[in-house]
Amino acid sequence: MPSHLPIKALVIALGFATAASVYATSTAEDNTAIAGINTTEAPRVAQTIDAKILTTLPQSHLPLLTRTASTGTVADNTAMNHMQLVLKRSALRQTALEALIAEQHDPSSVKFHRWLTPAQYGQAFGVADADIAAAKTWLISQGFTVNGVYPNKMQIDFSGTAGQVKAAFHTQENHYTINQVSHIANASDISIPAALRDVVTGVAGLNDVHPKAMHIPPKVAQFDASKQKFKVKQPATAAASSIANPEAVSFTGGVRGLVPYDLAKIYGVEQLYASGLTGTGITIAVVEDASMVPGDWDNFVSQFSLGSYGGTFAQIQPQATGFTNCIDPTIANPGEDGIETLLDAEWSTAIAPGANIKVASCDDSNGTNFFGGVFTAATNLINGTSRPNVISASYGYGEGFTDAASKTAIDLMWAQADAEGISVFVSSGDSGSNPSFNGSVIGGAGVDANSFGTSPNVTVVGGTDTADVLQGTSKKYFSQILNPAYGSALSYVPEIPWNQSCGNTLAAKSMGFATALAFCKEYLKYDPYGYYITSEAGSGGPSSVDRKPAWQRQVHGAAKDQSRDVPDVSLFAGSYGSYTWVIICTASYPCTSGFSAPVYLVGGTSLSSPMFAGIQALIDQGLAAKGLPASQGNAAPTLYALAAEEYGGATGSTPPSLETCSADNGPKGTGKCVFHNITTSGITTQCIQQLPGMVTPDCYFYGTVNNYLGFFGPVQVGLTSTSATKFTPKTEAYATQPGWSFATGLGSVNASNLFTAWKKFINVP
Repeated sequence: MPSHLPIKALVIALGFATAASVYATSTAEDNTAIAGINTTEAPRVAQTIDAKILTTLPQSHLPLLTRTASTGTVADNTAMNHMQLVLKRSALRQTALEALIAEQHDPSSVKFHRWLTPAQYGQAFGVADADIAAAKTWLISQGFTVNGVYPNKMQIDFSGTAGQVKAAFHTQENHYTINQVSHIANASDISIPAALRDVVTGVAGLNDVHPKAMHIPPKVAQFDASKQKFKVKQPATAAASSIANPEAVSFTGGVRGLVPYDLAKIYGVEQLYASGLTGTGITIAVVEDASMVPGDWDNFVSQFSLGSYGGTFAQIQPQATGFTNCIDPTIANPGEDGIETLLDAEWSTAIAPGANIKVASCDDSNGTNFFGGVFTAATNLINGTSRPNVISASYGYGEGFTDAASKTAIDLMWAQADAEGISVFVSSGDSGSNPSFNGSVIGGAGVDANSFGTSPNVTVVGGTDTADVLQGTSKKYFSQILNPAYGSALSYVPEIPWNQSCGNTLAAKSMGFATALAFCKEYLKYDPYGYYITSEAGSGGPSSVDRKPAWQRQVHGAAKDQSRDVPDVSLFAGSYGSYTWVIICTASYPCTSGFSAPVYLVGGTSLSSPMFAGIQALIDQGLAAKGLPASQGNAAPTLYALAAEEYGGATGSTPPSLETCSADNGPKGTGKCVFHNITTSGITTQCIQQLPGMVTPDCYFYGTVNNYLGFFGPVQVGLTSTSATKFTPKTEAYATQPGWSFATGLGSVNASNLFTAWKKFINVP
């Protein structure tokens, strides 16, 4: 759902004394936000609902199924639980909502930070009660069970069978294999009675392609006190265990495991701790499809001496009003850990150790919900009575893997969160220019963006890597001996985009190659079976669905397109050669004093998002201490306004700070900067194509593996590029540049400087 926030409004600030009454926290009785807004309208279902007079809803099945063969039909008696009939608001109400959200982010407006409740949101901007009643009556007439209507009046939760779906929506549910995983999905676009077409967008949950976690599979490592490094334990049987590692860096002496102290030091968080800002009083919810052992969080807090900050932990299964569509994903295995879940919980705490962490987890299985547990957890929180200040969602998949109704449901959910004042952070993805290939290689698909994050009402967080290893400057930025907090970082460290492929320009140069393309061609000689071909990198790209919001147009470097582009910002996610990771404490591998026992090392943009959520919690606490609302809504409009001051606008001359704030300048050069502008290397990764069955657009092919992985036969290998005929810095998908880029967005931040600039932006002393 596009949002058009006026640029001018974003740079207006009022005097604090004048605006004091404006900043009062919104409550259930506060109607300031909707005062003067008249969205009264007549019912739009004006005709008798006739099941014989139908209309087809375009793009209501997965677009990738046009090139995917079915492996069989789904039995008619197969349960399809907790699907969502996604409703469509009128143009009047859509325009009014966009205008309100703009005012909620405008410091000069009386509606600035006047957030809505779910009930207020539904009453003013949902679908009329009469139209909802008509849709419910039709669903019931088709044999479905209507479980309930959400307070937002934009979703009807209902259950049935595959046979009822076939009869009511005129589509067959089939089995498919997608990315080597079995799924079910509707084979064609659905049809509904024409009388409902003005109020129904479609059905979310006709397929079970869910957003996936964005982390690197964890590695078991043992600390070597003599070398002050971790030694990764290799599996006893690995596919490529007998093949020499051809990556540019060989870490025979061990690898680096970062801890909370390190990231707080690198990103200027420790200065906020010194001023008393630790996230106290702020609630961060991490939305998940798996649960964790609560003792893991306690172990993490204890290991890294975070207990004195007073943070809390709770694990919940948020429910919709009046019905149950969320159960504990690990109810059958109470001792089981979800790695994604504990990564999010522990590392949001690592940055905001005083915050209240809520793990909101819902099971993915068809027995409880069909659209996916992460969506269910998030939408239930947003429509609930106890809403968080911040949400982190470290999940995703490409828009090419998302049907139109599901994408609309996601965007509607995040717009509601924004209007309620919830700051939402979403991981950009872990596979370069297409986020759907985490852990594999881009093939059969081109440039794409994370469908879960391209809403203009959320802030998308990409991934970076520290540049010190490839530049040979580690001794300058890291101590050789761990301190009592197990940390080693000495200051901010220059960053590059996280990119583990031979497309990493800095890695290529460190090996003496002029270009990544030359490096990749040489690399292939030492990897005849393609074991080290990878697309593992922070993701970025343009949306093919959502339009570019006005606030994203205002900064130097912004892509001159009409698309919502991601990421917005970035933080550490991983490293070339897998040298630098973060440590997590798990039930299987608990943290012990001195790391006497093995631990898990992990990374990915699933780390970046909860860390930025932690930074937002620190900012929220600081503003609340000034008498302002603790909730800030979507952070992106403010971030871009601040970046425009530092990098310059989309047109005109650029200020000296554009060059000064380059991450390459290190801690002294960027000491006064809000953003670290990352201008070296990019997220261009490898991609593959196997003709005739797999055709991969947006890939420049430079070679062939004769028998891919010793099994699949000939496969072409390339680098992601917007041109199939040439590979240049302008066609790479994608390189960094001064200002904003698809590789890392606005770059990373100094949290202390960000807080100072944020206060100045809204004219708070």
